[in-house]
Amino acid sequence: MRDDRLGKIMTWLQAWIRWYFVKKTFKKLQDQRVALLVIQRNLRKFLTLRNWLWWKLYSKVKPLLNVARVEDELKALEEKLKKETEAKEKEEKLRKDLEVQNVKLLQEKNDLYLQLEAERSSAGDVEERLMKVVSQKNDLESQLSDLQDRLSHEEDAHASLNSAKKKLENEISNQKKEIGDLELALQKAEQDKQSKDSQIRNLNDEISHQDELINKLNKEKKNLQEISQKTAEDLQATEDKVNHLNKVKSKLEQTLDELEDSLEREKKARADIEKNKRKIEGDLKLAQEAVADLEKNKKELETQLQRKEKELQGLASKLEDEQALVAKLQKQIKELQQRIEELEEELESERQARAKAEKQRADLSREIEELSERLEEAGGATSSQIELNKRREAEMSKLRRDLEEANLNHEQAMSAMRKKHNDAVAELSEQVDQLNKAKQRLEKEKQQIKAEFDDMKGSVDHLAKDKANTEKQNKQLEMQLGEVTSKLDEANRNLSDFDSAKKKLAVENSELQRQLEDAESQVNQLTKLKSSLQTQLEEAKRTADEESRERASVMSKLRNFEHDLDNARESLEEETEAKADLQRQLSKANAEIQQWRAKFESEGLARLEELEEAKKKLGVKLQEADEHIEQLNSKCGSLEKTKQRLQGEIEDMSIEVERANALAATLEKKQKTFDKVVAEWKQKTDDLAAELDASQKECRNYSTEVFKLRAAYEESQEQYEGVKRENKNLQDEIKDLLDQLGEGGRSVHELEKSRKRLEMEKEELQAALEEAEAALEQEENKVLRAQLELSQVRQEIDRRLQEKEEEFENTRKNHQRALDSMQASLEAESRQKAEALRMKKKLESDINELEIALDHSNKANAEAQKNIKKYQQNLKELQSAYEDEQRARDEAREQYAMAERRCNALQGELEESRQLLEQADRGRRQAEGELAELHDQANELSANNASLSMAKRKLEGEMQALQADLDEMLNEAKQSEEKAKKAMVDAARLADELRAEQEHAQQQEKARKAMEQQIKDLQVRLEEAEQAALKGGKKTIQKLEQKLRELEQEFESEQRRHGDASKNLRKAERRIKELQFQADEDRKNYERMQDLIDKLQQKIKTYKRQIEEAEEIAALNLAKYRKVQQELEDAEERADMSENALAKLRARNRSSASATRGVSPGNPAPKPRKARVEDE
Repeated sequence: MRDDRLGKIMTWLQAWIRWYFVKKTFKKLQDQRVALLVIQRNLRKFLTLRNWLWWKLYSKVKPLLNVARVEDELKALEEKLKKETEAKEKEEKLRKDLEVQNVKLLQEKNDLYLQLEAERSSAGDVEERLMKVVSQKNDLESQLSDLQDRLSHEEDAHASLNSAKKKLENEISNQKKEIGDLELALQKAEQDKQSKDSQIRNLNDEISHQDELINKLNKEKKNLQEISQKTAEDLQATEDKVNHLNKVKSKLEQTLDELEDSLEREKKARADIEKNKRKIEGDLKLAQEAVADLEKNKKELETQLQRKEKELQGLASKLEDEQALVAKLQKQIKELQQRIEELEEELESERQARAKAEKQRADLSREIEELSERLEEAGGATSSQIELNKRREAEMSKLRRDLEEANLNHEQAMSAMRKKHNDAVAELSEQVDQLNKAKQRLEKEKQQIKAEFDDMKGSVDHLAKDKANTEKQNKQLEMQLGEVTSKLDEANRNLSDFDSAKKKLAVENSELQRQLEDAESQVNQLTKLKSSLQTQLEEAKRTADEESRERASVMSKLRNFEHDLDNARESLEEETEAKADLQRQLSKANAEIQQWRAKFESEGLARLEELEEAKKKLGVKLQEADEHIEQLNSKCGSLEKTKQRLQGEIEDMSIEVERANALAATLEKKQKTFDKVVAEWKQKTDDLAAELDASQKECRNYSTEVFKLRAAYEESQEQYEGVKRENKNLQDEIKDLLDQLGEGGRSVHELEKSRKRLEMEKEELQAALEEAEAALEQEENKVLRAQLELSQVRQEIDRRLQEKEEEFENTRKNHQRALDSMQASLEAESRQKAEALRMKKKLESDINELEIALDHSNKANAEAQKNIKKYQQNLKELQSAYEDEQRARDEAREQYAMAERRCNALQGELEESRQLLEQADRGRRQAEGELAELHDQANELSANNASLSMAKRKLEGEMQALQADLDEMLNEAKQSEEKAKKAMVDAARLADELRAEQEHAQQQEKARKAMEQQIKDLQVRLEEAEQAALKGGKKTIQKLEQKLRELEQEFESEQRRHGDASKNLRKAERRIKELQFQADEDRKNYERMQDLIDKLQQKIKTYKRQIEEAEEIAALNLAKYRKVQQELEDAEERADMSENALAKLRARNRSSASATRGVSPGNPAPKPRKARVEDE
């Protein structure tokens, strides 16, 4: 009664505690439910905002606001250009008119010359006419000077237009820089993609790690099952021993009181054993449920992984398409840049040709003026003029040859520049290929190191598993040894007891044989009953297992239904929103109807037909809206019914939510550690990307500087050659002028004598002049044609430039839009990732499912009713199956209670039948057999122990070897650190040298510029000296020539120094790059070694933790073993006490028997009976 009462009190207490904890968890779940609703509402609002068209338009328009301003500025500049070109065209028309007038004047001049030929006889008239012609010529020259002034103004305007064009080119270069920045952003996006790929790899690694944990748990489960089987076998053995001892006791005991005490004690022991058994079974069930939950989580993670992989594949396809578009755009940009460069080069060549032509024209005009002056001064010197004409013709032919040579040189220079540009592009492409090859090599090395690391990890795990198994086997063998020694001791004791009992019980054997036969018959009956009860027990266990499985299936179905309920709720909310929208549309339609009515009343019957058509359309729309509203109302009613049904089922899911929370907490801890690792790798990748970008920028800057220096060098060389040629020409002209002056001084006295001869030759000179004027007219026509062609070329270039700029702007806009959309998608992904990290406790799977449901909600409206009907039918079927299962469970419980009652009754009968002696003999035989088996087991265990000790020594040796390897790795890491420090010192030293070389190069550049300025000043002085050379200045020319030669020599030496300095600079840059690359490789090797060391230390910590856990498990098993041993010792003490009581009873029986024998035959037996009663 006391035990029953205590059991009831404990059950009440447990029920109250359970109720308290369930209430607490229920309140917590309610709070979580409210929080979930709030989060879902916020997510829904965010998703609606994300798909809101106005928001998308705002996000797309915002970055394009500045682009519009740039386009306005470009339009304003284009308008300015148009105005300037119109002004230029007007001035060109004026210039053409003036040139026509000039041609007319020249024709009049020719007519005058013809009149001069007709009036040869009258010299005075000719001289007067010549004076008139000279005056007309002066007028024409004044007109020419005016025209030249106008030309200079037009050239200034052209220069201003060129400056505007340069500004536009600068703006184009800025836009190119912006394109470069966009390319950098694309590279960053690719780097983000690579980081996401690394995150996916890390997630795969974590999934594999979780699979390993599940395998470990399965192994631990198997070990627990083996331990439970061993404990059950041990329990059965102890039960057999207890039964045997109880049988011995029942044979030897005769009093009912002592037998009842022993029965009660055995019942208590059995109840304890059954409690232990139930506890073990409960632990097993919990472990099975945990394994099932882990498998479910694994499946859910696999589904999530598949979804993520699909999304990643879609993103990868989008990225590839965008990369293809970017590659096409880059190709187009490069082609346009090449075309622009070619056009610019052609423009420069045309400008140079025009400048040369203008110079030649100025030279020719100056020569004409000199000829006219000489004509006026000499009045008709024939021989010198003929020679001068011949020289002029030779000079004209030389100039034409020089022009042709200059064109050829220009074409050669253009081809050389193109070759150099192609070579530079090839060098850059080779550098890019080398970088790609280096990147591939590094990736291969990384994969090899990763594979080696995985192999090492597998081997270490295998060693750890082997070590744990050996330690477990060692502990089990030690426990078995202890059990065997205790059993040996017990067997020895039992043997001695059995020998004494055998001697004592030999007398009672004859009396107990009859009782033995009766007991055997009873035992047979009881064994039959026991077998039948065991079969019933096994059937009850099977039914209980089936019930638990069905319960798990029902719980999974309940989860699915809860998920369906959430989807239905969301669809209901969406339907309500759609209903509200439809109502708004209805109100809008009514307002429009009222407006139309008002218009109809105001405007009359003019638009009656249009209004009727609109009315019909509105009526159709109203009918469609009413039908849609009715459908939505029916859906809402069905959804509310399902909501009421499913609310009752949600409460049953609260317990499973708690388990899911526990699992989520463990997974969250793992996720935090994983996030830390991912953040570290992200930092490393960002640093590497920044270094790579910096190196690429430096390469681009250096290449542009090299191109600029080459162009400047070539321009300076061309200018220098031009200056040389002009100096030579000027020297030749000075010599010719000096000769002419000498000849003029000599022929002054002979002029009067040769006047007649000159008049004869004057006609020839006039003919030569006419030919020269005709040649001049041809040259002017050529110049006009060249100018026209130049204007046409410019117009074509401007038109092509405008077209290319428009194409470029269109491509840039498209590219900008694509980039904006990509940036928006990237920002959305980053936000979603941040929100997913915050909501990771419970909502990762729910959010994915909600997003899918939101995406497919418009499609699933029609199918919702069918699904609801199916779910209702399934619910009914499940409810009926659940009721059947409950009935079967109640029946099984009733059968189990009946079986327990029968078992208790049978136990009483069994305990009464254990009073037999033969079972003692059987027990003795069994003990002898067990003793022999225990001896064999002891020998085997000693051999196993020796082998295990050898394995332990081997493992210790391997551990020492691993420790030595670790020390060697640390030493190598230190050496690599020292190397990296040395490389950094060398890099700093080379950087200082590079700075010094750069400063030296800058100084040389400044000196070069100063020399160029000096050269320009000297050229100005040269021109002044040439003007003064007519009066005579050979000495100054020679001095200037000497200075020029010295300056040329200094300039050549400076160029050589500059070339040497640039070569040294390139060598230093190559050395710095090599050292930087070596330092990066050393740093990467050091980081790899550090990572390996950290991972090995983590493995050692995990191994230590596993060893500690195994030791704790061994300590628990030892405690259990000691507890069982103590219970056995208590049972043995009870057996000894019962044997002592039996011995006392036998002694009393013997004394009573001797007393009866000593009494006389006349006395009956009342006295001894009385004495026996007194003794009792």
